[in-house]
Amino acid sequence: MDYDRAYANGAFITGADGFPPRWQAEAAAFRASLGPRARLDQPYGPAPRQQFDLFLPETAPRGVLVFLHGGYWMAFDRKDWSHLAAGALARGWACALPSYTLTPEATVSQITAETARACAAICTALPGLPLVITGHSAGGHLAARMAGADIALPQLPVRVVPISPLADLRPLLHTRMNDTLRLTPAEAAAESPALRPRRQTVQAHVWVGGQERPAFLWQARLLSEDWACNWTVDPGRHHFNVIDGLADPRSALTAACLDGV
Repeated sequence: MDYDRAYANGAFITGADGFPPRWQAEAAAFRASLGPRARLDQPYGPAPRQQFDLFLPETAPRGVLVFLHGGYWMAFDRKDWSHLAAGALARGWACALPSYTLTPEATVSQITAETARACAAICTALPGLPLVITGHSAGGHLAARMAGADIALPQLPVRVVPISPLADLRPLLHTRMNDTLRLTPAEAAAESPALRPRRQTVQAHVWVGGQERPAFLWQARLLSEDWACNWTVDPGRHHFNVIDGLADPRSALTAACLDGV
């Protein structure tokens, strides 16, 4: 099996190079539109990337949605995705987007620990509110990890919604990207949500695009089966536009995150 081909996304998406600059432009415009309701660059630790941006609705928030960005733990930043908070804000929820230290400066297990620290700081900033955690790709992995029985959080999420998650990291051992990730077999197993129990008090709903690479469809189904939770295959969506629904308060993806909480 060609693992590099299996986990390549952009090579199979028409116009893939145009997505990152479009995300960045939409994110910047969204931040500028919020004025004081955008509380930017909130620290949760001493490292440069240990910060989160917090976006507030016009009224007292009903809860807080955390979005964790992807990029194979090697790329991107919270400020590339600010516009995805629009759906939650329109429904009266706050939305927080943390960054984390990227590989190879940090290991995946260290990034998981940073993510838990970020979620704790977000809950401190907005105490007593229901917490829902979502994330995309590598961020989907991190969102799933926050439901793990081994993760200690001062406030547990009500629900996690991993979007196109990397649920079993062992195939990545065979990719060239592991020169940067530096995963070992032991860490790949330990950091695979599909191989670890979910806290039964935390709801889970796995989301994936119907036009994604077969490896990502497999990853999503594997997590849903091992966790015995719902999963949705979003028709016609590929790895780069499967997240678009988060910007729409009426979308099925936003509903999967927030309905019933």
